[in-house]
Amino acid sequence: MKTTLRNTLIALITFSTPAFAAASSSASGGGLLLSLFIGFFALIIVCQLVPATIMLIGTLKGLFGRDHKEVVNH
Repeated sequence: MKTTLRNTLIALITFSTPAFAAASSSASGGGLLLSLFIGFFALIIVCQLVPATIMLIGTLKGLFGRDHKEVVNH
């Protein structure tokens, strides 16, 4: 039992050392490709917001506008 536990701990410590080496990866800036990736998706979101805003304004004008025509029955 002791040898199994010892071998398991040795294997666990041996295979987990690369994770300890990568602990300070938050110091890197990200780079140009990451900025382009985020900028591309921000451009997609902005291009979808413009028509949605125009449609919302048109809907609000249609609901609350002053041009109401009376229907007359003949």
